[in-house]
Amino acid sequence: MIARGARIIAVDRDKEALQKLATELGHGLDLTAVEGDVTDEGSVAAFVARAREATGRIDIFFSNAGIEGPVHPIAEYPLADFRGVLDVNVGGVFLGLKHVIPVIGGGGAVINTSSVAGLTGTAGICAYNASKQAVIGLTRSAAAEWGGRGIRVNSIHPGPIAFRMMASLEEGLSPGKATEVRAQFSAMIPALRFGAPEEGAALVAFLASEDAHYIHSAVFVVDGGFTAS
Repeated sequence: MIARGARIIAVDRDKEALQKLATELGHGLDLTAVEGDVTDEGSVAAFVARAREATGRIDIFFSNAGIEGPVHPIAEYPLADFRGVLDVNVGGVFLGLKHVIPVIGGGGAVINTSSVAGLTGTAGICAYNASKQAVIGLTRSAAAEWGGRGIRVNSIHPGPIAFRMMASLEEGLSPGKATEVRAQFSAMIPALRFGAPEEGAALVAFLASEDAHYIHSAVFVVDGGFTAS
């Protein structure tokens, strides 16, 4: 997005991660790092206001915050952990939509990150599955409400991506055997490999662009064919 000329307001509750991002991407580029918590309505309202102050307007909202939660069968899944996952993955999307959509410019784009877990079921990650399926409902409700103003709301559904979250799930699914789990997952993907973060980012950039001006309420899978069978 930065390469395409976007002015970026990056939000995270992890101050160190924000500083690292600003160091890696911010040099000579138009990026503002803002500490915020997507589960706290006051914080969401504040970072939306900060974005408008910094840029004058909001044209694109990429709702990407998410956590995977622990791996347990449903009968053993702690209620506090279940609620925690939904608070970030569903509540965070809801609060973002609530505070951004009313101020986003006409013709703007909202992209919500779900997952292939929003389309399938996997033993041990019931909270993550439930949360990512809920993102589809929120996306479609928002598209129905705001499409008439030319605001496009869509969701993306990445498959296994070579990044921190997938590594955590691999370890949780089979402690001490994450490498074997990755090999098993890779064998299930027609592309025979995990995706790269940049491959998901390319889809986000397309959905944010004018080339996608008639795409509303869509579910876009970027998974190397993982959900083909």
